[in-house]
Amino acid sequence: MAIPSESITKAAVERESWLVHFPVVLFATVMGVAGVTLVWQRGAALLDLPALPGRRLAFVSVALYTILLVIYLAKLLRHPGAVRAEFRHPVRLAFFPTLSIGMLLCATVLVHVYPPVSFWLWSLGALAQLVFTLVVLSLWIGQTHWEPTHINPAWFIPIVGNVVVPLAGVEHGELEISWFFFSVGIVFWLVLKSIMFYRFFFHHPLPERLLPTLAILLAPPAVGFLAYMQLNHGALDGMARVLYYMAVFTFLLLLGQLRRWLRLRFFLSWWAYSFPLAAFTVATGVMAVRLDSSLLAGAAHGLTWLCSLLVLLLVGLTVRAMLRGQVFVAES
Repeated sequence: MAIPSESITKAAVERESWLVHFPVVLFATVMGVAGVTLVWQRGAALLDLPALPGRRLAFVSVALYTILLVIYLAKLLRHPGAVRAEFRHPVRLAFFPTLSIGMLLCATVLVHVYPPVSFWLWSLGALAQLVFTLVVLSLWIGQTHWEPTHINPAWFIPIVGNVVVPLAGVEHGELEISWFFFSVGIVFWLVLKSIMFYRFFFHHPLPERLLPTLAILLAPPAVGFLAYMQLNHGALDGMARVLYYMAVFTFLLLLGQLRRWLRLRFFLSWWAYSFPLAAFTVATGVMAVRLDSSLLAGAAHGLTWLCSLLVLLLVGLTVRAMLRGQVFVAES
């Protein structure tokens, strides 16, 4: 029995439709899954947690990144105009470096599993991160059509990526390159933080869809602490304490937003909760060992389970949103 040509055409249009609306924001899921992978990997070494979840999740992280990258490359080939439109978007532009950050995090979770693969992923990720940082900052400097209200915490993402580089870079012996990226990330974090709080204090509140991105404020000091400890060969000095306690203060500040967040309906921006919390969890575990603090060790254990449950919840909500046709659609 022949299939009507109209049905074939309709099916083809539907396939094209979901691909053209495949959002770059989905790469934030890799950051979340890789983040919880690091929680279990470092937890096995620091907190005597089981090692098996960290090993299994490492492969899940790499598989997820590979699938998303293949799909997005297909979008680039078939719908380059849609990719250009995302790149010109004041919010989605900041998510393009999640492609390089995802690669860097995959390199980090594989650093003790497959060192050669980790090294090549790290090398490509660091190069891509440098290119994304230069391009995004150049666009910010040369733009003529964005307003202060376009500024949002997602703008930290291109900067946070630089601070991720040392996590695997030091393990691969690339100390000076790691210091270079760390320096760029930390200095521009302070610059952007000033701009961000100016926007918070003197302009309208963030729209509901972007409220979860406030959690990104936790990432720079938490990841910065982990990177600095790597670069400083594990020594806990004054700079390390400043970064960690800034992360603690930011975490407490964000807890004040919890009631507002619980009332929000699900957006993909909810994934902004995952990686910052994972980085803070690992940082707390490192601090617990360095200070031999049972209080911090207990907090790190609690945060480990909280982070794991959060990622499971986000996976479930994302799959449900996909099945309901709420993800691969034009932005409202």
